[in-house]
Amino acid sequence: MFSYRHAFHAGNHADVLKHTVLIAILRHLTQKDTALTVFDTHAGAGLYRLDGEYAETSGEAANGFLRLVAEPNKAPAPVKKASAATKSIAAGLAPVIQDYLDLVASFNSKGSHKVYPGSPFIIQRLLRERDKLKLFELHPTDSKTLSANIAQLEAGRQVAVLREDGFEGLKKFLPPPARRALVLSDPSYEIKNDYARVVAMVADSMARFATGTYAVWYPIIPRPEAHDVPRKLKTLANKAGKSWLNATLTVKSSKLTADEAGEVIRPGLPASGMFIINPPHTLKTALQLALPQLAEILGQDQHATSTVESGG
Repeated sequence: MFSYRHAFHAGNHADVLKHTVLIAILRHLTQKDTALTVFDTHAGAGLYRLDGEYAETSGEAANGFLRLVAEPNKAPAPVKKASAATKSIAAGLAPVIQDYLDLVASFNSKGSHKVYPGSPFIIQRLLRERDKLKLFELHPTDSKTLSANIAQLEAGRQVAVLREDGFEGLKKFLPPPARRALVLSDPSYEIKNDYARVVAMVADSMARFATGTYAVWYPIIPRPEAHDVPRKLKTLANKAGKSWLNATLTVKSSKLTADEAGEVIRPGLPASGMFIINPPHTLKTALQLALPQLAEILGQDQHATSTVESGG
């Protein structure tokens, strides 16, 4: 149950998608004066070292955040026919991507990219004094590390770390006092029933607090449970008469390949998505500009692509 550690995956292409979307949502929600409560159901350790043992073992950040950082400094490669995304990159990164890079840079000394902030630190950095943050983390080691990392912020009662199941723990806090909330849920999905639990959590939360903004990260892999997540969330939103947005980023093919010796090579995570219920009205346009650029920069083969779908 506790085998998953996000430190191995910090700064990968899924984090780039998730955190770019998260920042864009929070920028919009914090424009209104009323206090906001943010919930992170699977908070992790909060801060990660990209030069640490875990991150260097996987090397995933090299094809995610670190590749994105290097892109503006690269000389443009000669192409026979530049795509629309390539042309837009040449004109400058989309504002939401630049915002993401600037925020991560703020956790590092100039020119350094060793520290990568997880969702808890990204969220806290964007909150105002009147806003609250509730962090759930069940993993014993990560929960302890998260508490120690958060203590360094000296944020007082603004941030609460709860060592409990976020799927269940969320229930007692909805609806929030000021009736404004963002719920971020990004389980590891290492346990098969996480797929069903995340949908059940959103259904229960919407019954308790229908006007909240709900953001769910999910992997796009060749298994039916993964494909069920956005489909079921879309059905929930449509039945409730709520708007929704589904953004996906694919960086490579999900097909298995073989090496010269005939050994099967598993592709790792090829794609992921963010499904948002009650999204900011500004989000779709921002992502329609940003996601093709991310696919162009982070793509590992000809299957790299992105989608932005909305309804409600």
